[in-house]
Amino acid sequence: MSILENRSISLRAPEPEDLDLLYIWENEPSIWQVSGTLTPFSRYVLKQYLENAAQDIFQAKQLRLIIQLKEKHRPVGAIDLFDFDPHHHRAGMGILIAERSDRRQGYATEAIETMLSYCFEVLHLHQIYCNVAAGNSASIKLFKAAGFEECGRKKEWLFDGSTYVDELIFQKLNA
Repeated sequence: MSILENRSISLRAPEPEDLDLLYIWENEPSIWQVSGTLTPFSRYVLKQYLENAAQDIFQAKQLRLIIQLKEKHRPVGAIDLFDFDPHHHRAGMGILIAERSDRRQGYATEAIETMLSYCFEVLHLHQIYCNVAAGNSASIKLFKAAGFEECGRKKEWLFDGSTYVDELIFQKLNA
């Protein structure tokens, strides 16, 4: 098994053929709440992103990989590294399982396990962090189960359209 594979999923680089899929995912307003996006992405912008997706993480300071089911070769989501800091050996992590029917199937758990192995064994990072809205119990449970520990809270950090909510910071150190 490759470093970018787990029991039922593999992580792969985005391909030009993913344009329509990314267009749907990136323009889904229910996902904007979690990603901090406020405006839709054009196909043109996403096409440019895909054309530059081969850029090295050391240049781009970010990496997005598609979460794909190994047996069916069907994409179910994406996992991102952002704020990559090679000097301090750290990065942020975000994850999306796009369809509700694909959630709670273990794909996110496997994707996080796989990405953590890549981060610690290949990129030699010391720590990974993530930011989660205090009310996002599914993500809190997911990251805690993956060994992340809550290490901070930003009070009233996120505006959900009607009220302010706290944002929790989770961190996993390379043991």
